[in-house]
Amino acid sequence: MSADARHRLLAWCRPGFEAECAQELSALDSGFGGGGYARAKPGEGFVEFVALDAEAAGRIAAAVGREPLIFARQLMHGIGRIEALPREDRLSVLLPLIAEDPRRWAEAWVESADSDAGRELSALCRGLNGALLGGLKRLGRIDRTSHDRLHVALLSPTQALVCATDMRTAAPWPGGIPRLRFPRGAPSRSTLKLEEAFLVLLDAREREDWLQPGMRGVDLGAAPGGWTWQLVRRSIRVSAIDNGPMNAALMESGLVEHLREDGFRYQPPKPVDWLVCDMVEQPRRVAARMAEWLRQGWCRQAVFNLKLPMKKRYAEVQLCLGLLHEQVDAPLDVRARQLYHDREEITVFARRA
Repeated sequence: MSADARHRLLAWCRPGFEAECAQELSALDSGFGGGGYARAKPGEGFVEFVALDAEAAGRIAAAVGREPLIFARQLMHGIGRIEALPREDRLSVLLPLIAEDPRRWAEAWVESADSDAGRELSALCRGLNGALLGGLKRLGRIDRTSHDRLHVALLSPTQALVCATDMRTAAPWPGGIPRLRFPRGAPSRSTLKLEEAFLVLLDAREREDWLQPGMRGVDLGAAPGGWTWQLVRRSIRVSAIDNGPMNAALMESGLVEHLREDGFRYQPPKPVDWLVCDMVEQPRRVAARMAEWLRQGWCRQAVFNLKLPMKKRYAEVQLCLGLLHEQVDAPLDVRARQLYHDREEITVFARRA
């Protein structure tokens, strides 16, 4: 087992956001004393972080388990690295390396990045995954009661980083990507953003407790109704705020009140359970508006998107989240992620603690 590999962390991320993911990891490492560095290339869809030592890598991984990174879909701790996988028999190299680690694995995934180059490896990943599971079963290394998951990250046809995650805190989907189907009847594909936000940013108990039939919500910038649709499907009554037209079928649900008003001026007549917002506007302005709703007690919780600029995106995210905390001036539970269905944006959940 390579000691150097145990210094490494691998993060899957959205292609084009490697720099932001690397900045997050570097900032976290600095909080533990620093000494590590990131390796990332634009468009690859992953970031390698080389920590000072294995202990430092473990501290970073544990911290991310408690509070996930914004720009990383999955963060994995290295076990071993292979630079020359034989194309004719990759298992002959992988299995001995994996066997050096004493753990038993609940699951084993062979993955590649969500990039053009990574997608070219998808067929190889599927074929190798079955063979790997078979090999691990023969070695007696599969234990469904374990909390440890094995990841073989193919970075090229002959290069792999073998990693581990704790299933209690790691994303439960290969690549950190929940595969959602576009629901029949939804007015727009943006509906998948809010569906993923509920799935990623809330746990099962929170979804059950906080998304109950009969609750009330407001959707700022609602038209044509993709985000409103997600609330309505949960039998939540919605005030849809937008000067544009709403989907006719959605309006027939009887759960939507369409108000042709400005989302930056509208105030609800009484507090609501949910505020959702996917307006195309400067992120600082959106963050300030969300802070106003939370500060005034107009909503219990909010989910909103921040559209990021082309440059200094990490700095803009930090500024907006800082602004949110400062302007609410009360304890906040804030969770932010760049979701798979996001593009040049991040999605934020905020609730007064």
